[in-house]
Formats: sequence, structure tokens, C-alpha cells
Amino acid sequence: MHEAERPGTKGTEDAGAEAVAPFEIRRPLQQTEPFVFNSPHSGRIYPESFLNMSRLDRMAIRRSEDHYVDELFADVVQMGAPLLAAQFPRAWLDVNREPYELDPRMFDGPLPPFANIGSMRVAGGLGTIPRLVAENMDIYRGRLSVEEGLSRIERVYRPYHANLRRLIAQTHVRFGKAFLIDCHSMPANVRVAGGNRRPDIIIGDRYGASAAHDVSRAAVSFLSGLGYHVVRNKPYAGGFITEHYGRPGRGLHALQIEINRGLYVDEASLVKTRGFELLKADLAAFVGEMMAYVRDGMSDDRLAAE
Repeated sequence: MHEAERPGTKGTEDAGAEAVAPFEIRRPLQQTEPFVFNSPHSGRIYPESFLNMSRLDRMAIRRSEDHYVDELFADVVQMGAPLLAAQFPRAWLDVNREPYELDPRMFDGPLPPFANIGSMRVAGGLGTIPRLVAENMDIYRGRLSVEEGLSRIERVYRPYHANLRRLIAQTHVRFGKAFLIDCHSMPANVRVAGGNRRPDIIIGDRYGASAAHDVSRAAVSFLSGLGYHVVRNKPYAGGFITEHYGRPGRGLHALQIEINRGLYVDEASLVKTRGFELLKADLAAFVGEMMAYVRDGMSDDRLAAE
């Protein structure tokens, strides 16, 4: 059994429409494990007002979604850990960025001086308010108002991170340690530089900066044992969330997991394939192994050592 909270304000609804919570927290009735799961890019509620601003059709604009990742990890709640899941789409707002990574070319007026307009992610069109979806397709027909962009950050980005921060802090206080698993998917054609084989799963730990090496090595080992081709940090080492919340010296460990969409979804139609249920079961097995490893097989001294 579990319960779902839908905190926040009217984050992604259109005026006059029924309010839609921008994200939800799926909690077990009792948290029994020092884990927090986060799915920041699987949101698939697209406001009509946003679609009307876009030059893309309803299918093309979904190319940046981490399709159904919240469903792939749904079993973690029954296993004793909370799951924070976005309902707003990544194309509308990306919470795996700094709060103000903004592209001045997208807006009809000057941005505030504290905006980070020079990051590599902004240059690539993938800032906090993205300019592009996958395959370098422009999202918007015209410029956005500065007020619109800042409003999304204040109404949705900040409450999202406030809730994620609270979940991690509560877990850390209760168990003396906390493990954040930041859950994502990647296009099926992703390859590791220097190799021809496409990875099934990539574990990112910011090259050891966001989690103890033993934790990320265990994740790679467990997933490999389930038959998946797993690599570490390349080409995805972890984004803002992993970097921002991972503090292994304080017992706060953050891993990013990227799952090849070819394992479970048809990328053209976005329909789940027969591989979905098998992958979901394997991910539950992986989570169970990680929980047992932290609970029984790894000392606090080793967790804090790196």
C-alpha cells in the first residue's frame, strides 16, 4: 500500500481548466529504506497553452520525455521508498538544470542579471526553459515573455526542488544516510565513444563525486548480473540533480540511471513494447539488491570513506 501526494500550485494547467498538480510524491505507508527515487523527465501532461506556443505537433514535442520511467520504477514505493515524479513535461521546464539557466534569445526582454546565460546547456538549447527537443527541433513559434519563464521557475521548479530536498533530508535524518536514484531514459541510438556496442544502462556518479565508488560499482554489478550491458559515466555522468544533491562525505549518495528506450518502447509511436514488463521486473530486482546491499552488506565507514 502507498499514498500519493500532489503538492504545489497550479503548475501546468490552462486558465479555467481543472488544476493539475505539477508533480506528485508517491510514498509508502512507512518508509523502510534509506532511498529516494526521482523521475524528473517523465511528465506527460501538456497544457494547451504550451502546445499553442509550439511549432511542433503533439508527437514531436514528446521526443524529450523519459517515456514511462516513473512507471518503470513504480514498484519502489511498495518496497519502502518514496518516488517523486514530475507530471509537467521536460520540454516545458527542466528541473535537472540550475534554476536560471536561460537563453536570452528565447525571451522578449532582458533577463535578470543572476541568470546563467553562458552555460553549455544553454548554448545547446537545453536550459531550464528548453529551446529544443531531441533531434534539435525548435519548440517555440516566437519569443516567450520573461514573466512567463520566471513564473514557471517560481511556481514549479522551486517547489519541486523543495520537496526533493525535504525527502532527502527526512531520509538522512531517519536512517543516518540517504541514497538518491535519479531515473532517466536515453535514445536507443546512444553509443559510448570508442565503442560500437550500445549500452543498455548508464550509471552516473559524476566520476565519483556524487556517490561512494562502492555504491556505483554495486549498481553496475547488479544490473550486469541481470544481463544488461552497463557502463559508467559515459556519455552521461549525471546532471544538476546528481551533482547538487550528492554529498558522499556526509552520507548523501546520488546516482543517475539512464535506460535505453529501445528496451521497452517504440520510439516512433511511443507505445510500450513487450520488453516493458520484463524491464520493470528487472529494475525492481535491481532495487531490491541495492537495498539489501546498503542494509546488510556495506558498513557506514566504507560509505563515508570516499
